[in-house]
Amino acid sequence: MTTTAPRLGTALARLLILAAAILGTLLAGAAPASAHAALTGSDPKDGAVVATAPKEVNLTFSEQVAMSADSIRVLDPAGRRADTGEIRDLCSGSIVRYGVELRAGLPDGTYTVAWQTVSADSHPIAGAFTFSIGAPSATSVALPDREPGGGLVGALYGIARYLSYAGFAVLVGGGAFVLICWPRGAGVRPVQRTVVRAWLTLTGATLVMLLLRNPYTGSGELSNAFDLAGLKSVLETKTGAALTSRLLLLGAAALFVAVLFGAYTRRTDPKEKKDLVFGLGIGGTVVATGIAGTWALAEHASTGIQPGIAMPVDILHLLAVAAWLGGLTVLLIALYRAPSVERIAVERFSKVAFTSVAVLAATGLYQSWRQVGSWSALTGTRYGQLLLVKIGLMGVLVGIAWISRRWTQRLADLPSKDLSSAGLSSAEKETEGVEEGEASEADETSESDAVSSVSEAEGASGASPDVDPERAAQLARQRAAVATARRKRERDADPERSGLRRSVLTEAAVAVVLLAVTTVLTTTEPGRTEEEAGRSTSASGPAAVPDRPVDVRLPFDTGGVDGKGVVRLSLDPGRTGANGLHIYVERPDGKPLDVPEVKVALTLEAKDVGPLPVAPDRIQAGHWSASGVQIPMPGEWRIQVTVRTSDIDQTTLDKNVKIG
Repeated sequence: MTTTAPRLGTALARLLILAAAILGTLLAGAAPASAHAALTGSDPKDGAVVATAPKEVNLTFSEQVAMSADSIRVLDPAGRRADTGEIRDLCSGSIVRYGVELRAGLPDGTYTVAWQTVSADSHPIAGAFTFSIGAPSATSVALPDREPGGGLVGALYGIARYLSYAGFAVLVGGGAFVLICWPRGAGVRPVQRTVVRAWLTLTGATLVMLLLRNPYTGSGELSNAFDLAGLKSVLETKTGAALTSRLLLLGAAALFVAVLFGAYTRRTDPKEKKDLVFGLGIGGTVVATGIAGTWALAEHASTGIQPGIAMPVDILHLLAVAAWLGGLTVLLIALYRAPSVERIAVERFSKVAFTSVAVLAATGLYQSWRQVGSWSALTGTRYGQLLLVKIGLMGVLVGIAWISRRWTQRLADLPSKDLSSAGLSSAEKETEGVEEGEASEADETSESDAVSSVSEAEGASGASPDVDPERAAQLARQRAAVATARRKRERDADPERSGLRRSVLTEAAVAVVLLAVTTVLTTTEPGRTEEEAGRSTSASGPAAVPDRPVDVRLPFDTGGVDGKGVVRLSLDPGRTGANGLHIYVERPDGKPLDVPEVKVALTLEAKDVGPLPVAPDRIQAGHWSASGVQIPMPGEWRIQVTVRTSDIDQTTLDKNVKIG
């Protein structure tokens, strides 16, 4: 019975369009480099108004970060540095805190704290906030709008990251495919070129990432890629050490590739060949594990919970991805460019792919639990949503792989029908490694045969023995074209292998998108970290304005001399519990107005709470303050401010505000 191959061309086109749309949506909505560590607290707080200048500014993060001399900058209202530039490590146990000392004698006004650092999983993070000494003021500080790790440098770094993953998969998976599934493929030129190009891609991408690392985590300027001082500082970081180690391991990988496609193909003694396979297998596994370890030691697996377990699991995950997707790529090349791949090679790869999928399922389940942590994070964070997309693509990929496996089983059911014996003559078998589009190479190898053939033909007819070289070359090209066309006809006339080629092509297309989604995941804050950072910032209760004080502005007129002005009241942090209260009394022109007395009362009429009196202390002319002002419950609170400008002139102002 003749088996008809399924027509997957239209379906493949639709699948590629859908995959491109999904990928475009993901990449368009992705931040250049999402924060993997988060700022969970500061002292002073964002928006706080303090009576006297603090000695230092402290920042607390959700996980370990790498600090440099310029990681924390405090700028005065004029934009000048107000800190000493000396970063202090205040970490204790699980608390990650760093501080910078301030200069003595700082004047009143609004100060800007700008910080930029690198989280433990190699991604840059940055932010800024303000606090005021004495009273808020205008500030000329202008912070850059560029996201850390964004712009042209961020885009180039992301492309290099993707290419490095792809190069690793094809290099490791291609080498494994040749050694385990198709040893004869070591002598097939298209396979050789695919693996060598993967090595070049991985090496080039690693070099680009090493050069771009300084501007990627710092200035964002492409011109700084060749800054030697910046490159030196990169080499001293964990990521720089990982990239350097990867380059050294790629040197060993080059030796592996050279032996696999050189000495191994020339061996004829079965025992020598077996010994060489054993050595290549051991050495290749060590090198591949080491290269995979450069990712595990520098990215997500190296930080968070259970890093001692997560890093080996991450290495296994990467190796399984390479064995499946890299081997799939080489199989696709072999099916299209070197159709002499034996049936047994396809059957072996089917088993390798099945094992890889099992390993991916186990390691992926652990990684998902570790990075997401809860069902709410799976659906409510960007990392969780991307993970769901990845799981969906994996399901599609496994489904297509199942179709490929069925085609492989159909091939196995056919009696002794190998591609290597599919009607090819012995002369054609000798040129089976030649690519279809490269007939010129076949011309060079068969030109001498053509010359001798023409000489014999002309000698038999009594013609001159001189041979026209152009005619001989033309005959060689014709002979190569005929052989190529015959192989293509025989390949396309085989429905089982045609179906296998189409299913493998579809599988590879989905794998390209899957790899892109995985790359985006590596630059997205894990769901567990995002939720923990959110809980830590809101642990003290809800605020009327998150991380901002409640500000009230009340004009007044007591009717006496100097009886007109404005009262500015700030309640920080503006939520239930203890709050700091600051009151500023100003003239209409904004200058401080020194008054004899200011009183405050808080009333929650809906619950019959209050009025709760507050007696602020005079700090300086026009500035009154009180600490530990208790707001017992959330609700619509009425704030009453009584201002007395003389012994007989006073007025009471009120304002309703929502707290907590």
